[in-house]
Amino acid sequence: MNTQIFKYSQAFKLESGKKLRELQIGFHTYGKLNQHRDNVVWVCHALTANSDVLDWWKGLFGDNNYFNPDEHFIVCANILGSPYGTTSPLSINPANDQPYYLSYPQFSVRDIVKAHQLLAEHLEIKDIKIVIGGSLGGQQALEWSIMEPDRIKNQILIATNVKHSPWGIAFNESQRLAISADRTFYANAPDGGQKGLKAARSIALLSYRSYKTYTVTQQEEKDNKIDDFKASSYQNYQGEKLVNRFNAYSYWYLTKVMDSHNVGRGRRSIEKALSIIKAKTLVIGIKGDLLFPVEEQQYMFRHIPTAAYAEFDSFYGHDGFLIETEVLTNIITSFFKTDVKGKIIELQQTA
Repeated sequence: MNTQIFKYSQAFKLESGKKLRELQIGFHTYGKLNQHRDNVVWVCHALTANSDVLDWWKGLFGDNNYFNPDEHFIVCANILGSPYGTTSPLSINPANDQPYYLSYPQFSVRDIVKAHQLLAEHLEIKDIKIVIGGSLGGQQALEWSIMEPDRIKNQILIATNVKHSPWGIAFNESQRLAISADRTFYANAPDGGQKGLKAARSIALLSYRSYKTYTVTQQEEKDNKIDDFKASSYQNYQGEKLVNRFNAYSYWYLTKVMDSHNVGRGRRSIEKALSIIKAKTLVIGIKGDLLFPVEEQQYMFRHIPTAAYAEFDSFYGHDGFLIETEVLTNIITSFFKTDVKGKIIELQQTA
């Protein structure tokens, strides 16, 4: 299915006060709105994903999965700043007919949600039955439930937080240091910063996985090796993969978006912000997640008024939210089958 495009011809004002003179949003939809228009599932994607959720969240989204186009009207929009159809640093700036590159204005999770709200209006979606996201996607879903508490009926927040931690910001800054060490990043060219982006992805991967993951998957079979290790090849391979499908400018800005995430900003406190939420909420944590430890999800569970909590072990660390779709399906099924508000969903599965 091809990416659909929504064009907003008016100026789009950002939280910073700066403006994009034009806004374009790439998005995918699957299924149809039912007669009562109450079957919308809105997916908020993570850092380098795209709007084709049936491609990257297989096992949870698809024809024979929990979220399927026969029952649900599934919407996933490419986020602001990302290079898959939505206005980004590689887009043309109408002011000078040149790509933005590093002149692109800084933006926030709230700006991403605001763009999604415009798309929802364009699609004539009044209520959203379920909004779901992991990591940066979860940050978006959480913000949306605060910005429009009456529109969001249910939300599923996976491996995410109420504000980005100093640990997470440090990882992101390390990645940006790698990008800025590549002189081509300042050349304002479509392929600028590629070597830096490769290094940044290598750094990021260490936070997405775990010691155990590498010990099992990248262990050498022989004891006589002194170079060309599996782990080295793996880091290079993953870095090249991202370079081939993403760009350094979008990555730079989106890591800053994550850093600025704080639902308490301008709302008196984080607790006050969370108290606004009306959506029935499922919070899911992953044991062994180095980047978003379960303490962050447990905090959300304690402070969101109508919430349930579940956690599970994953060999894959933070990336478990993309991979452990069978476990997620079991948790989500339990959440919607019974009244588990304010309770902990106990599952015995381990990955």
